[in-house]
Amino acid sequence: MNAEAASSGQLENLLGKLLHYGTLAASGIIALGLALSLAVGPSGMGVATAGIGLFILLPALRVAVMLIFFLRARDYRYAAIAALVLLVISVSFFVGKR
Repeated sequence: MNAEAASSGQLENLLGKLLHYGTLAASGIIALGLALSLAVGPSGMGVATAGIGLFILLPALRVAVMLIFFLRARDYRYAAIAALVLLVISVSFFVGKR
């Protein structure tokens, strides 16, 4: 196996773990928020909203991890593409928030 294939495998493994554990964490936070809202009232919905926010944030985190990975690998072409995608996501967020 050459270095590029090993590097690609490491990235796929890292991204898989990020999405797997991120999804588990977001689901757990949502479940906790729903349980709290049943126990103490509507104040628990803020916790559930945080879990939904984490679900929304996961794709952007994936692109950020890819950017860091490509910069460390000195693959500047793919790092530039990842940076551009992250910029588009950021601009979309701020335009939508406005």
